[in-house]
Amino acid sequence: MIHPPYLQPGDKIAITCPAKKLDKPMDDAIALLNSWGLQVVLGQTVNASHHQFAGTDEMRAQEMQQFINDKSIKAIIAARGGYGCVRIVDKIDFSPMIKNPKWLVGFSDITVFHCALQSMGIQSIHGQMPITIPDSTSLGLQTLRKALFGEYINYNYQPNATTFIEKHGEIKGTLIGGNLSILVSLLGSVHELDYTNKVLFIEDVGEYLYATDRMLHTLDRAGKLSKLKGLIVGSFTKTQDNPIPFGQSPEEIIYHKVKKYNYPVAFGFPAGHLNDNRALILGSGIFLHNSI
Repeated sequence: MIHPPYLQPGDKIAITCPAKKLDKPMDDAIALLNSWGLQVVLGQTVNASHHQFAGTDEMRAQEMQQFINDKSIKAIIAARGGYGCVRIVDKIDFSPMIKNPKWLVGFSDITVFHCALQSMGIQSIHGQMPITIPDSTSLGLQTLRKALFGEYINYNYQPNATTFIEKHGEIKGTLIGGNLSILVSLLGSVHELDYTNKVLFIEDVGEYLYATDRMLHTLDRAGKLSKLKGLIVGSFTKTQDNPIPFGQSPEEIIYHKVKKYNYPVAFGFPAGHLNDNRALILGSGIFLHNSI
């Protein structure tokens, strides 16, 4: 995998809005990034509006391309997710990042771009975005800074009592993944991930329980879950149910789908649509040890 250079104080980073338009200021995020010694360059999309999007598809794609091509920009941070990245991903040429790699940061809908980069063998960061920074825990922000500046990150976490854990073990592998809905939507496309011998991370927000069940069935029937070396389950927040209850939590849905496989599964990892969203370097080597 291609590993972008870690940031240094004084580096220029760009904030762009490739999906949904912003609905609140980014003052706190800019102040934080400046406090890390970084020079923040704001794209025009952070103030743009076209229906629900941060500007037209062409505008958002062109700005992403501009920051990819600009060698002085050492990292690109998505201001927010929402919906819109899949509308522009095929308009973007990520190949300049092969010779001049830089960090791409974001989560949720930004999983589209993470998958595009992972399919090219380029690492990226699943982590807090400017719109979520004001509500982030200190640990969430600390891990983002460490990921960007190359400080060692080691996660030891204690799942809460409601977390469904029964799969133990330890493995080494390459970390892939992101938002479950996006991963499933990319099946059969040029940006479908290679799941073979990988450690998969998944999270989601606002999904109906039956839809989560269907997505897990889809991944499994496509032969993706059977090929993994391990699974990390992040937050599944704001889940919805029908008047007739589905009868399983997201963790139970996932567990009953992967229990036939022998790899370790870590539930309740603090990453995803929650305040304590810890940074993960997608495409990096990872050692997963689950002894609970």
